Amino acid sequence: MTKIGTLYGLGVGPGDPELITVKAFRLLQQAPVVAYPKKRMGSKSYAHQIAELYVQSPDKEMLGLVFPMTRDKEILEREWTNTVEIVWERLSEGKDVAFVTEGDPMFYSTFIHMMRVMHEEHPEVPIVTVPGVSSFLGAASRFNLPLADGDEQIGIIPATEDKEAMRKALENHDTVVFLKVAKVLPMIIGLLKEMGLAEKAAVATKVTSSEEMVWTDMRELERAELSYLTLMVVKK
Repeated sequence: MTKIGTLYGLGVGPGDPELITVKAFRLLQQAPVVAYPKKRMGSKSYAHQIAELYVQSPDKEMLGLVFPMTRDKEILEREWTNTVEIVWERLSEGKDVAFVTEGDPMFYSTFIHMMRVMHEEHPEVPIVTVPGVSSFLGAASRFNLPLADGDEQIGIIPATEDKEAMRKALENHDTVVFLKVAKVLPMIIGLLKEMGLAEKAAVATKVTSSEEMVWTDMRELERAELSYLTLMVVKK
């Protein structure tokens, strides 16, 4: 019987190609198949841009996978099952598949759901993850800002429209990182003003990448339209 390939989840960092780990680099070189999130239209995904810099062999298969951007459970289940089966085809042939994801594969990543569905559908598949540098760590370095020191507490919060939940996060932590903050940025800035914290915030889009943009003055952002890959750090 053909040995089943291993599914690797590789974190390739927040944007700067030099922030990939030595282990992720080695597995990219070794795996016969490199899978990556593929956009339906337009530019390459972050993870794809980073991975292709380290993949030189013409024999390697670059497997682009489109993931549904919807909350419809029926569509999600159908599309995810199809995507997992595409990967399973390679694994069942004995090929290792390196799935690259920006940041870390175990932190709000596409790979988490890939791993979960693969385990449900094909529990015999070996799954290995390789840690990567997350965007909030890249932001801390970019801002030259310690996220936590001594007994300080930090909260890493997906930004939502629930203003009171966002308020409690700020009240209960010394430092708060709001992830994917662009969609609720005006509300968050208004909340910071109410709490006297507007001058304690910094925002970064596509941090550490060649497209990085950084703001420390919240007045410049009140009417800004920022990309999905935007975060805010508030250190009281």
